Amino acid sequence: MTSVASIFSQILQRFPRVEFEQMVQCHQAERHARGFTCWGQFVAMLFCQLGRAHSLREICNGLAASEGKLKHLGLPEAPNRSTLSYANGHRPWTLFRAVFQRLYGRCVDAAQTRGERKFSLPGKLLSMDSTMISVCTSVFDWARYTRRKGAVKLHLLLDHDGYLPRFAVLTDGQQSDVATGMSMLFEPGTTVVFDRGYYRFGWWLQLTRQRVFFVSRLKQNAHFLVLRQNAVPHDSAIRKDEVIVAPGQKHSGEEAHFRRIELYDETKQETVVFVTNHHQLDAVTVTELYRDRWQIELFFKSLKQLLKIKTFVGTSENAVQIQIWTALISMLIVRYLRLRSRFGWSLSNLVALLRQQLFVHRPLWAWLDQPYQAPPGLNPQIGLWEEGALA
Repeated sequence: MTSVASIFSQILQRFPRVEFEQMVQCHQAERHARGFTCWGQFVAMLFCQLGRAHSLREICNGLAASEGKLKHLGLPEAPNRSTLSYANGHRPWTLFRAVFQRLYGRCVDAAQTRGERKFSLPGKLLSMDSTMISVCTSVFDWARYTRRKGAVKLHLLLDHDGYLPRFAVLTDGQQSDVATGMSMLFEPGTTVVFDRGYYRFGWWLQLTRQRVFFVSRLKQNAHFLVLRQNAVPHDSAIRKDEVIVAPGQKHSGEEAHFRRIELYDETKQETVVFVTNHHQLDAVTVTELYRDRWQIELFFKSLKQLLKIKTFVGTSENAVQIQIWTALISMLIVRYLRLRSRFGWSLSNLVALLRQQLFVHRPLWAWLDQPYQAPPGLNPQIGLWEEGALA
């Protein structure tokens, strides 16, 4: 008889212990630690996300209820609530960011080989946006937003190869989108898509000088000078394709020239204006690139509905960082599993069934491909009552 570890244990095998311990030493995460390891903390917080635990008590009790299966996870015993709380408050959250980045490197390789690219671009296609998470100012006093409200803002880069989260920055609610965007570095040839919250001609010029392409919406009150008109394709919704320059940058040369594209949306009966520094793409492709930006909105919706980031099991900034990074790690895992599976999973169904099957001993990949089929060697027509299991 073949012995199979639990599905949770097989998921944790995506994180080699040798690499994990190297990252722990690099970040000095177990300095002054006594007994409770960073691996135990990581397993507990991953269980918080995948098992949908709502508090530290549920995390610890949920693991304690599966005491006989914890050795498969690399845990000698379930942690105490105070021990896990102290670890989340004091151990560096940058360790979890490093784990996320290492996992992303593995997942993106699978996405590039198994996924189909919608656009023929020279480099990566990324979407950039942010989402607000409301918190109580009396408890999360570090998360400033207004005098009466607190908020945490999650700034995210979404890789359109598999729609995987590439990088994230967590700030308080007062941090502007464009200020965070200007602090990010992109590889030459990358195409970044963002909304009007990142409107700044000077930053767009900086991206152009770095050979980074962008696609965005142009504000209605934007001031610009029209240099020339490009040909507009016939029988399309494109109304204008202009080369423009900001008044303050008209002496900066051709690198300060941007394209302004008008599209008439017949469904909404309105004109939508786009801006880009990509002069080789046709106007229709530019509008389709911005349309695909909607995937980052769907990502935020899935992150908030399927995982635990709207409420927190710790109140310090360090604990919140750890919980959000483990949520992003969990989303990477779920999207990677869906990419590898031959079954037509929806993201919500996969997360829901995975939550129920975490401690079931079945081959992970066989279950992903045939989730409703009985495991080999088990006759679904014979119940436990007839086998005498309750005798």
